[in-house]
Amino acid sequence: MGATDRVVIVVKIGSSSLTDERGVIDDAAISTLSAEVAAMRAAGHAVVVVSSGAVAAGVDALGLDARPSDMATLQALAAAGQPRLMRSWDRALAPHGLVPGQVLLVPHDFVDRRQYLHARRTLTRLLDLGTVPIVNENDAIASDETRYGDNDRLAALVAHNLGAAVLVLLTDLDGLYAADPRVDTTAALIPHVRVDDPLLAIRAGSGGSGRGSGGMASKLEAARIASWSGVRTVIANAARPGVLAGAVADEPVGTSFEAHRRKLPARKLWIAFAARVAGRITVDDGARRALLERSTSLLPAGVVEVGGRFGEGDTVDITGTDGSAFARGMVFVEAAQLRKVAGFHTRDLPPGMAHEVVHRDDLVVLPA
Repeated sequence: MGATDRVVIVVKIGSSSLTDERGVIDDAAISTLSAEVAAMRAAGHAVVVVSSGAVAAGVDALGLDARPSDMATLQALAAAGQPRLMRSWDRALAPHGLVPGQVLLVPHDFVDRRQYLHARRTLTRLLDLGTVPIVNENDAIASDETRYGDNDRLAALVAHNLGAAVLVLLTDLDGLYAADPRVDTTAALIPHVRVDDPLLAIRAGSGGSGRGSGGMASKLEAARIASWSGVRTVIANAARPGVLAGAVADEPVGTSFEAHRRKLPARKLWIAFAARVAGRITVDDGARRALLERSTSLLPAGVVEVGGRFGEGDTVDITGTDGSAFARGMVFVEAAQLRKVAGFHTRDLPPGMAHEVVHRDDLVVLPA
């Protein structure tokens, strides 16, 4: 099967599904998923795995009693654990004649067009060579300001990058429930979410097993990103036999999210679902209509209030006078300077100042 006609599957597995109750990497879990990946490969599909677990592997390797919480130590543990995590994948894939290829990514790889294309070329070439790319965030060098935040978001962006047919998010729950099933035993599993379903706008609980950084909230966010990329998403239990094949075949193995017909480019996806929103800009009704109806850039004349401390290049929410956010954008003007010129017409701006607060190419209208 050639590079142009193959079906790409992106599967993400979290730390909670790759570790035991002590937080140690569970080689049996990796072996089980590797067998499912091999079956998909045998069926002619290309598979990319986004794997958490580097920090857990580092905790075990260095003999720590518990997972720390400070960023510097977590990054150091990720650096120590990443080669051990890859060794586990290598051992598990080898019996199937498959070779893993390590890919560590940072957010810049998706924001910058050249890096975005470079990442695609690298991943595509790995698939051409018959490897199984094992993707993770480059935790050892990512800062708080530039992190993806979790591997669910990263997996959704990888799915967008490769034009995947389906994104499978494997967790320790059977899918999305109407309530937390660990608290409410009567909570019902939600099998299907349409693109216009209000569920794609709800805020799910962030709680999980405590052995990873994500939770159902991050998986819903990933489903939103994937949906806006035209990629169907499935949230399912990693322990379910045949879960990957079932998800790819669109069988009822968890919660399935429809792909949206509207597809955002990578840069706008990153802005719309930025891990860190640095502030807020309130605009008047005229500016709101211009942004929504004519897809214009935001100018200082339409700004009525500035909230937060953001700098040039940061992402901010754009709200109406009612306080509701209707758009998100990457700013050209820092907050302190914008406060001084809010309401100014272009002819009245200081010499050398950018005329656009947010250029239309860096602005995304959010779903209602």
